[in-house]
Amino acid sequence: MGCFFSKKSKRKSSGTDERTPTTTVDPAATGNAVSLGNSGGEEPRQYSWDKREKVDPKDYMLTGLKDVTVGRLPGKLNGQQFVIQDCENCDIYVFDHSAAVTIDDCVNCRVVLGPAKGSVFFRDCRDVKCVVACQQFRTRDCKKMEVFLCCATQPIIESSTGMKFGCFQYFYPELAFHFKDAGLSVFNNNWSNVHDFTPVSGETNWSLLPEAAAVLGSVPPPGPESDFKSLRISAEADRSIVPLTKGGRRRSSEESCLFVFFAGEYSTANARKLIDEASAKGFALIQTKEVSMRPEDVKRVFQNSAEALVECVTNGPVIALELSGDGVVEACRSIADEVFSGTKVFVSDNKNTSSRDVDSFFNFADMQMGL
Repeated sequence: MGCFFSKKSKRKSSGTDERTPTTTVDPAATGNAVSLGNSGGEEPRQYSWDKREKVDPKDYMLTGLKDVTVGRLPGKLNGQQFVIQDCENCDIYVFDHSAAVTIDDCVNCRVVLGPAKGSVFFRDCRDVKCVVACQQFRTRDCKKMEVFLCCATQPIIESSTGMKFGCFQYFYPELAFHFKDAGLSVFNNNWSNVHDFTPVSGETNWSLLPEAAAVLGSVPPPGPESDFKSLRISAEADRSIVPLTKGGRRRSSEESCLFVFFAGEYSTANARKLIDEASAKGFALIQTKEVSMRPEDVKRVFQNSAEALVECVTNGPVIALELSGDGVVEACRSIADEVFSGTKVFVSDNKNTSSRDVDSFFNFADMQMGL
């Protein structure tokens, strides 16, 4: 079906004068009229939209660049959308939170993106290495990418090949605030749960990066001559804002343990403390989740322990961690007694039922998050 557009008619001039006739007004008749103009010398009223700072679209785009180091410092985006396109052999650092980011037709680039409240979408890119945190991650028609990812939902690739994924590991001083501004939890990371929208029989379009893969080996920090030289950047696992999880990689032990912190002033700090304690003992962090629960959810997930926990979920989201390794249940119970004795927590009771605890909670969490 075609589209019909109306156009203004071009009338031919004629000899007839079609101007609007002039109306004569009696001054006496308007002597008591109120002027609609600003004849009194008062300044015109200003509205909130008049005071808004003008936005230049060019401030939120990087396009047509080659062989340069570019990006945005903290505070330059403040939650706006951002576009990167037609860049080649560039180092791109966006150290701020955004609404969403699209990256089109980029080749041989290294990219760091601060947290995006919505989606990060790569299209028609190849040989790109990146560090990304977002609500939704997608690629289409991309080749040979390395992605160190924190994604609240299931990452999706479409018509893409040679895709490799690793867990987000990064730090700069404002990053924790940027996660909060973007509405993202550092404990909700599905980096290894990739969905291939266009699988090819007999071929593998994506894989996981080696566990020893170094972020800065793929995406080097800004050079000393760049505009970002003053930022303190680290990709060490113990400094990363997002906990380093094993994800879908092969485990060294079949024993696992569920450890849950209930909402409180120090729940995030307590979760990080547990990770440090468990890591020092040689246990692996498999996955984490931060979700809200209702009293009926508690009864379904925690079963025999539910009665003592129902009131705990009314204060806010819970933070759950799955830890793995031989003897992990006993070790976690000892940590709970020695380190978190005054804190309300749930810890798997024994190794015979711990796998059921893990499956019950994380299946619930995935359903809550639509995974």
